[in-house]
Parts: sequence; C-alpha cells; structure tokens
Amino acid sequence: MDIKKRDRFINVVGQLCCPGSFGPVVNLHSRSAAMPSRDDLGTVMELLRAVIFPGFFMESDINAANISYYTGSKLDKVFVMLKEQIRRGLCFECQGASGRQCSDCDVLAEEKVFKFIEELPEIRRLLALDVEAAYEGDPAAINPGETIFCYPGIRMLTSYRIAHSLFKIGVPLIPRIITEMAHSETGIDIHPEASIGEKFFMDHGTGIVIGGTTIIGKNVKIYQGVTLGAKSFPKDEKGNPVKGIPRHPIVEDDVVIYSNATILGRITIGKGSVIGGNTLVMNDVPAGSRVVNR
Repeated sequence: MDIKKRDRFINVVGQLCCPGSFGPVVNLHSRSAAMPSRDDLGTVMELLRAVIFPGFFMESDINAANISYYTGSKLDKVFVMLKEQIRRGLCFECQGASGRQCSDCDVLAEEKVFKFIEELPEIRRLLALDVEAAYEGDPAAINPGETIFCYPGIRMLTSYRIAHSLFKIGVPLIPRIITEMAHSETGIDIHPEASIGEKFFMDHGTGIVIGGTTIIGKNVKIYQGVTLGAKSFPKDEKGNPVKGIPRHPIVEDDVVIYSNATILGRITIGKGSVIGGNTLVMNDVPAGSRVVNR
C-alpha cells in the first residue's frame, strides 16, 4: 500500500473511531464483557431439544436404560453454557450503571439457570400438548413424531417456550436472541414476552408474527401469514414512543385464524370465533363470531 492510500485508510479508521460517530451502534463496555454467543446459544438449543424430545435429536438410540445418562449429561452441558450466556446478557444489560458488580452477575446467572432448568418439565408438558394439537389439527400428519421432527411450527414453539421461560425469570437479551434465531430458521416471528396457552397450532407457519404483549388462550389454531400486531404507538411529550403498554391482541380459547389475517391493537377475539383469511380486524370480536372478508 502506497503512502497516499495508507493515509486514506488511516483517515477512515479515524472517522470510524470518532466518539461522535458511535451512537448506539458500538458496545463500549467498561468491564470488557463479551456479548452473548449465537453459536453457543444454538448449541444450547440443540441440547435442550434433545432433552425435551429424547430420541428425535442428537442421539437416536435412547431407551429406558440410558435415558437418565443422556438427559443428565446434556443438562450438565446446558448448565455450564447457558450460565455463561446469561451472565453475558446480565453484563450487557447493566453496563455498570445498575450498581451490580461482575461477581453479582455471576451469582445471579447461576440462580437463573437453576430456575430455568427446574421449569423444563413444565416446558415439556406444554410442548407435548402443542405436538398433540399439531397432529390432531393437520390431516397430513402421519404421527406425532413427524410434527416434532419436521414441522417448523413445533421448532419455533420449542424456542419460544424456552425463551418465554427465561423471559419470565428476568433473563435479559438471551430470550430475544433465541426467538430471533428461530425466526431466521422458520420464518415465524414470536416475541418471547407473548403469552401462549396450551395446544397452540400454527399450520404451515411461514410469515406468522406475534407481538410481545399478545395473549393467546388454549386450543388456538392459526395459519400462515397471520399478524397479531400493534397499531401506531402512542408518544410521550417528547415525541418518543411509549413502551411497556399492552398494544397487541387478546385471542381467547378455541379461536381459528385463517391465512393472512391481520389483527391489530389491544382488542379481544372472543372464545370460539373464526377469523377468515385476508381480513383486517381492529375492533373487538364477540365470542362465537365469524369474521370474513367480503
């Protein structure tokens, strides 16, 4: 590289390192804490899938004699890897401003990973019901195992239910990474804060969007392209969007929502209603209603 090109190169480096150009796009952590690793979280998710659905993922030679060994060995790896990722998420959140010491983040990460692992039996129970709903709801399904191994909806729900559990116990950042990784894999976008009841089935799944303050009841079925979203956000006196307020729909039990329906705002879709395809719904729907696009 000649002198003129080198000087131009140095000039660009200087511009990129100028504090005035940083804004929110540079993570300058005073404690040199590493960001969470998507690769390591991907490994954690595969280990958890193998624990929740033994014999379907990773080792296939699971039987009554070795299931305890396989489960214990995988959970031991999950504990070590997830604890480190949670610690990094906690460090990213506090950035030294909360008064926590790094040692506090270590202790807190261990507490949270223990709480999460204790939730795994309940996560499996919910996912078993989701698998049941997928098998019962899709006449093309040969058996429940096919939905576990092949269906993007079950893959997304596995990530969502794990992420939601982490979200509920106060783990920052990691839940969102997990659901966004699954979003990239499946084309289904579910915020980890959303509350989804038992026996939830997403038929086909591609293009489904479920916002963070959405509440979905039991035995709900939705098709591809459905959006459970928000209207335009209210703003404060400074013109900034007001966050932390309920802004997504409530979908009660036994509702069916067909493909490409868009349901916006904090409205309620009453129990047992059917929302037809390609409809726009922005007002409450009474229980037992049929809404179609005419």
